Amino acid sequence: MTSRKFGTLQFLDFFESFILFIYIQTLQPPFLFLRPINQPSFHSILQPKPNPHFILHITLISSPYKMEYENEYQQQIPQSRYECLLFDVDDTLYPLSSGLSAECTKNIKEYMVKKLDIEESKVLEMCVQLYKDYGTTMAGLRAIGYDFDDDDYHSFVHGRLPYEYLKPDPVLKSLLNSLPFRKVIFSNANKAHVAEVLGRLGLRDCFDDVICFESLNPKNQTANASKSDDEAVGLLPKSPIVCKPSENAFQQAFKMANINPHKTLFFDDSIRNIQTAKLTGLTTVWVGSSQRKNGVDYALESIHNIREAVPELWDSVNKSNDVQHSQKIAIETPVEA
Repeated sequence: MTSRKFGTLQFLDFFESFILFIYIQTLQPPFLFLRPINQPSFHSILQPKPNPHFILHITLISSPYKMEYENEYQQQIPQSRYECLLFDVDDTLYPLSSGLSAECTKNIKEYMVKKLDIEESKVLEMCVQLYKDYGTTMAGLRAIGYDFDDDDYHSFVHGRLPYEYLKPDPVLKSLLNSLPFRKVIFSNANKAHVAEVLGRLGLRDCFDDVICFESLNPKNQTANASKSDDEAVGLLPKSPIVCKPSENAFQQAFKMANINPHKTLFFDDSIRNIQTAKLTGLTTVWVGSSQRKNGVDYALESIHNIREAVPELWDSVNKSNDVQHSQKIAIETPVEA
């Protein structure tokens, strides 16, 4: 083993660095560790050096002070106005021009004639009025006394739809995936229809939760609706079916999906749904129209226009990324002593 001489110059060199180390510790939080540049350990300071000046690295290491620093760092990340995006499905995630809604209306009329024995000449007028009064023709039919099985209705109306009208939408998928918020479906349709539509559009993995007909209307609830459910609300009989635009439907959806309406952006093509949503505290986006009406915060012709219509969604993401790049949990800075 080769021995090395430890001269006066080297001793002073070491002593000077040690005093500097102690001095810095009295001024800074004790997570600063000093070591010579390009040296494997602090003991290397004992090795002879031709120059009494040397380079030190200040490295941030784990300590209670590091935790304080991290908390301060997290607080500096801008908090988004939103934490959840709530979406309708039909005529919202795909355009009305797809033709699927027209086929759905055709099936509803056929069901009313063939299954409920309603005169064909009255069906169109009834459809329009019940939809206007109750949000869905199905809820209206139950309200005025028609008794039928929910699953049979959905099977006839949605189960025969030409879903091939819908094609994968990679543009929308990319937009949704670029937003780091919870995304929840809120539809009056049954779960099989919602799943089929999302699958055809290629969007099944874009959403964290689904609120649909079965969520709001468990079988035991609709099958065993009490007589009090038929009591008049205003001038209209009440429907045993819970659905948008009923405020009750929104409140139930908030509880089921743990949604804070004041931090949620709601997308729907129905102006009545939008206006009720606004009353519950939701920020609203009316899809399918560029006109602003009462209760509408944002209006867009197509769901593809989210970025242009609501740029603040991406602004908050960009600001968060900027902070993450500018702040460092571990810092290594060369200083000359």
